[in-house]
Amino acid sequence: MPTSTPPASFSPDRYDHMPYRRCGRWGLKLPAISLGTWETFGGYRDSDVARACLYRAFDLGITHFDLANNYGRPPGHAETIVGQIVRSMPRDELILSTKAGYRMWPGPCGEWGSRKHILASLDQSLQRLGVDYVDLFYHHRPDPDTPLEETLGALDQAVRSGKALYTAVSNYSGARLAEAHQVIRDNRLSPVILHQPCYNLLRRGIETDLVPVAREHGTGIIVFCPLAQGLLTSKYLDGIPADSRAALWWGEDRGRRVEEVLPKVRALHAIARARGQSLAQLALCWILRLPEITSALIGASRVEQIEENVAALSAPPLTPTELEQVDQILAAPPTPA
Repeated sequence: MPTSTPPASFSPDRYDHMPYRRCGRWGLKLPAISLGTWETFGGYRDSDVARACLYRAFDLGITHFDLANNYGRPPGHAETIVGQIVRSMPRDELILSTKAGYRMWPGPCGEWGSRKHILASLDQSLQRLGVDYVDLFYHHRPDPDTPLEETLGALDQAVRSGKALYTAVSNYSGARLAEAHQVIRDNRLSPVILHQPCYNLLRRGIETDLVPVAREHGTGIIVFCPLAQGLLTSKYLDGIPADSRAALWWGEDRGRRVEEVLPKVRALHAIARARGQSLAQLALCWILRLPEITSALIGASRVEQIEENVAALSAPPLTPTELEQVDQILAAPPTPA
């Protein structure tokens, strides 16, 4: 493994203000806000931006960096970029995660949940990252054709081989997660300590499906897209900017759906302003209100975005009245054009 990269210097008080939460009933603790790499690092932002964001995040107490084998353009490039940067950071203080399950190479073994795909993908990820192990290794999406015994057995093998410390899953339904826990018990496999679903003010399905199962089995939850890919920020309050991700990467149909929810977004922004917060900060406070949530996984293309999001953690919790106002806004039908 490369060892020539000189170590960087970081703030000595980086752990003084960030709250850390356990992954369910397990010992691993993650920062309340974690930093993800989907669509940004190794994608539409270069390595200099990635380095600035990772360094600043770590200075603010964000120890967890989330990746996947298919992140970046081309797929896998995010791991390469981040791997080059973390070589100058204290590895034992970092929580690095990656995933396998989406298509990475041609043929029937290039995706899904077979033992062949999962373990080959992990080896490739470790090579791109330039590390001996990852802290969290996920099955990225449910496989309708491969038995859970095989998929979870492959994750268990990754742990037993020392290439991963903990196992996790992403995008599983509540019922699928419950089934996974039963398979783990029956076969004495490494426990799944964390689940990564999509969750935000505009997508609340996990509250009645996944959260009760996670609570019952002591599984932590780290949510992706907490800001709805930027929609729950000030960026789109006046429409879709020409230089935004929505304009550059999203299709016309998706742009139309964004326009449809903007009245609700603006109403939520009014609540945030009354609290002295940005809309993004309100969205994060709202997510972290649930004790089952271990962390909210943000993306960033600028250091200032990370600083703004971390500042949400110093705000008081949402009051019952504010939570009721949020529910009323989200339950309201779309405003006619």
